[in-house]
Amino acid sequence: MEDDAPVIYGLEFQARALTPQTAETDAIRFLVGTQSLRYDNQIHIIDFDDENNIINKNVLLHQVGEIWHISTSPADKGVLATCYNKTSDTKVMTCAAVWRMPKELESGSHESPDDSSSNTQTLELLCHLDNTAHGNMACVMWEPMGDGKKIISLADNNILLWDLQESSDNAVLSSSTTLEGKGQLKFTSGRWSPHHNCTQIATANDTTVRGWDTRSMRQIYCIENAHGQLVRDLDFNPNKQYYLASCGDDCKVKFWDTRNVTEPVKTLEEHSHWVWNVRYNHSHDQLILTGSSDSRVILSNMVSISSEPFGHMVDDDELSDQEDQHQEEKIKEPLQDSVIATYEEHEDSVYAVEWSSADPWLFASLSYDGRLVINRVPRALKYHILL
Repeated sequence: MEDDAPVIYGLEFQARALTPQTAETDAIRFLVGTQSLRYDNQIHIIDFDDENNIINKNVLLHQVGEIWHISTSPADKGVLATCYNKTSDTKVMTCAAVWRMPKELESGSHESPDDSSSNTQTLELLCHLDNTAHGNMACVMWEPMGDGKKIISLADNNILLWDLQESSDNAVLSSSTTLEGKGQLKFTSGRWSPHHNCTQIATANDTTVRGWDTRSMRQIYCIENAHGQLVRDLDFNPNKQYYLASCGDDCKVKFWDTRNVTEPVKTLEEHSHWVWNVRYNHSHDQLILTGSSDSRVILSNMVSISSEPFGHMVDDDELSDQEDQHQEEKIKEPLQDSVIATYEEHEDSVYAVEWSSADPWLFASLSYDGRLVINRVPRALKYHILL
């Protein structure tokens, strides 16, 4: 059964942190972190059974505080990192830690858990990313193609590169750099590029986007005033090494070629409030997801700046002369960019959108009221891209 209807799951707590389980490429699985001041916080492991269109969940206790950011190891299904709020002496700090989930929950299961097994389990703490000297943690990024031993965290105006030792129960700070300048500089988000042998990251602070070389920890490009207001999120095109997307509080999504940052290559202006999240599809880079405080998720087809701007090449042998001529004329023209669909299942700010690591046609979105929605790329478009 393949139905385009959304599947909705409600958490009883507010939430803003969502990630796919990156190392899980067979089962469709997402992790959601809660934000509750009154109760112990939780990580919900959401397994989506696409044959029966149902969600199975497991809950892990995250007793150290409200979860602001969550990310998973690209190499080990059981390992994840969270950024969370910790209150000590009336001061609130955002800390980060690396955790392991219980062995039996590491890989996606399609059996419905029976009631007895829905007892909440606890995460095992592997190590803290000690930020006492560096400030509040904004996010943790794993080296995309790595063995899960290298991570970067952004803390206030510091970029920290950590080496997780053999069993990940110890994190050694291997290098760091500080963003210098006037005022209180703070990173809001960052992404590790899958290109250039994973030696580059991009960061956002205030209205500026910067690129860094992780070997020298030096800045390699800077897009000042990338947005008119705060930049909220970034993502790299998985197939085109110089292409980067950014979004922010000016309601815009912009696409950059980092070799020439004077002007964005394209700008999307479809949202009516802050854009919190932008994500490229891992397999088909013309598909772009965005989530906003206007409660909407928008799926766009940015085909003109994708790795296949002219569509799929067709074999000459398959065409008659007349078709051949027609095809040649068509090939010269880039395909048109368009909004494919606007999803309205949320009633609150959408703080996160993520593609599944296992199914390129499936994505999840999370709004602050704890509503998680799983949607599919419309079937007609999927076949249009594939055929």
